[in-house]
Amino acid sequence: MIKLAKREEQIMQVFWDLNKAFIRDIIPLLPDPKPHYNSVATIVKILEEKGFLNRETIGNMHCFFPVIQREEYQQFALKDIVSQYFDNSYPRMLAFFAKEQKLTENELDEIVNMIKKDSK
Repeated sequence: MIKLAKREEQIMQVFWDLNKAFIRDIIPLLPDPKPHYNSVATIVKILEEKGFLNRETIGNMHCFFPVIQREEYQQFALKDIVSQYFDNSYPRMLAFFAKEQKLTENELDEIVNMIKKDSK
């Protein structure tokens, strides 16, 4: 899997939210400034070539849908961030975010309890 460019990721976020859409359906949901239809169509074509989207032809139009699920890309992106910025150390990453966000002891306990609950 490859890392997506910012606009590619924005477009994928909309597809993940909608699950299936025509290009004209996603443009209003993109952040401002709204890109031109042709720009979005080009990026959608690139996402299709990269294996993130596939299409279904309906009449003379194409309806696109994600092939790569949001969770799958989240895992990839997180591993990339941990590798690039935290020397492949998840504890370092968690410590950074805890300190950066000034988490309280109760919030840290809540995170530990969530992890314990999910691992059972």
